[in-house]
Amino acid sequence: MSEASPVENVDALAVAILDAARTAGVPADAVDGLKRLGGGASKDMWSFDLMLDGGGRMELVLRRQPPGRRFSSQGLGSVAREAALARLAGEAGVPVPAIAFELPAGSPAGDGYAMERLAGETVGVRVLKLPELADARAGMAHRCGEILARLHAATVPDGLNLRSQGAREELAALEVRYRDSGQDRPVFEYALRWLADNLPDEHRRVLLHGDFRNGNLMVGPEGIRALLDWELAHVGPPAYDLAWLCVPSWRFQRPELPVGGFGTREDLITGYVGAGGAPVDRAELHAWEVFQTMNWGVMCLGVAKAFVEGPRTVEAAVIARRASETEFDLLRMLAPDHGGWNGR
Repeated sequence: MSEASPVENVDALAVAILDAARTAGVPADAVDGLKRLGGGASKDMWSFDLMLDGGGRMELVLRRQPPGRRFSSQGLGSVAREAALARLAGEAGVPVPAIAFELPAGSPAGDGYAMERLAGETVGVRVLKLPELADARAGMAHRCGEILARLHAATVPDGLNLRSQGAREELAALEVRYRDSGQDRPVFEYALRWLADNLPDEHRRVLLHGDFRNGNLMVGPEGIRALLDWELAHVGPPAYDLAWLCVPSWRFQRPELPVGGFGTREDLITGYVGAGGAPVDRAELHAWEVFQTMNWGVMCLGVAKAFVEGPRTVEAAVIARRASETEFDLLRMLAPDHGGWNGR
């Protein structure tokens, strides 16, 4: 058997993490209990304790892009830039794990950063079902509005070089990704035409999380403890984030609660405006919900294409088939009064 590469060898990864911590000025003595965590389709997540000189330990999680793995075309070009965004968001009042240190350029561990290891539930369907989270669910839509208002009010430093896209640019990019999937879907074709006529021009652009949804929220009995995964952050219209949280796929069989399966649009908007966010136009929000539902469908088509053309995993197959679900959702959103929905 050939020797494992440094990035896949746990002992070598521990050495690289220790070197990175010391380079960042953390008085580290050893790495203990390094183990890979589940989840994270595009990035590796590793749990470990950093033992400190003179005693004490830091409980951390490493989020990294291993060397050689391709970045998403929509995501940031560097995982370390996620750390900068998380720091910025924390200063703006958004709940995020504290960043401990980043992997330096050229690290054999790849591109990434270590952050505070928090306890909490992140699996969307469990967030909606666990009895101990019942009180948290009751206030989550309002809290999500507050968090987004604070994030959208943050000033973005020029040095982060985030992509900035308005409504028309977002729609054009969505159509390009759809055409690149190589699939012809009548429902998506209709949705594109509807969006061309109904997606409003944006009035302003703000810092967006880009993937603000049930699944990227860490939740405890008292409520939202942290907002995770900044890979898709960019600058654009505020409704982009609000609408993504309302995509039917994130409701996990609770369609009657459009905000992540745990709340109402009224609570979301009340929390958003109450925390300083601009008034939300309901027609504009609906148009962006249509956009984001198709956006998720096109993401599924991209996964399907990669599944057919490259390595095949069960996770990819499951995601790929969900494109059909978004077609059903789009039809209901674009023709909610159609008699076919009430037929026997």
